[in-house]
Amino acid sequence: QDRYVETCVYRILYLVNQSDNGLITRKELRRSDLVEVLFDLDQQEDVNLARNYFSYEHFYVIYCKFWELDQDHDFLIARDDLLRYGQHALTSSVVDRIFAECPRKFRCQVPGMMCYEDFVWFILSEEDKTTEPSLSYWFRCLDLACNGVLVAHELEHFYKEQAHRIACLNQEPVAFVDIMTQLTDMLSPERPGLITLRDLRRQPRQASNLLNVLFNLKKFFSFEMKDPRDKRGAEQTDWERFATEEYARLAMEEELDEASGDGRDYVDESEILAQAVEPEEA
Repeated sequence: QDRYVETCVYRILYLVNQSDNGLITRKELRRSDLVEVLFDLDQQEDVNLARNYFSYEHFYVIYCKFWELDQDHDFLIARDDLLRYGQHALTSSVVDRIFAECPRKFRCQVPGMMCYEDFVWFILSEEDKTTEPSLSYWFRCLDLACNGVLVAHELEHFYKEQAHRIACLNQEPVAFVDIMTQLTDMLSPERPGLITLRDLRRQPRQASNLLNVLFNLKKFFSFEMKDPRDKRGAEQTDWERFATEEYARLAMEEELDEASGDGRDYVDESEILAQAVEPEEA
């Protein structure tokens, strides 16, 4: 019960408290839908219908994902733990930036570790890259120079490891120059060759695709293979779609565990990706 309440508070602060100082201003409250959601919640019997903040199913997914990574169950996540997220979907370079606290200062009291609050910010940003908090989170991650613009060499820094991981799966990676051309066409930045946070916010769906191309291999593949005519799940946000699928997976695994004692043994490319570290330059 306490973890559920804690998670709801973090979700509210994530979406409403844009300044991320733990204090919601009147202006932030008016810009949000929190009051409307609270009013609707008062009329609902099922808390899961309040999808933005209070869904118990969403809490269950977040907590279980944290628990899966926290193998020693000390309620802390280390860098190597986060590398296992999504079956090693993320590149080590972007995880290093997260643990350098570039997108957001950790609230964890243990240096070099991620606490539950930090993880909630991460998973909400990772699983829906179209929201303003998420775009800000990942922009700060990619902005190596911390100057408010993304340039080609910064994007190439992240894509280089992605290309290496693709090659490790015996597939031909797309050349970075072609990636850059595609990204420029997708985002149409106001200043050629420079991508700003404003550019990302103008086209959040395209920005989400850009971010996945750079550092999330599984979502990159999904983007490449997706039929643009497929509109299934279009009425849901990326977060809602992820939470629905994960809740179904967790429920199925629980049923398998009860039936056979262990329903989690499977083999996929995650072991290959775990070893696919970019080779050091000579």
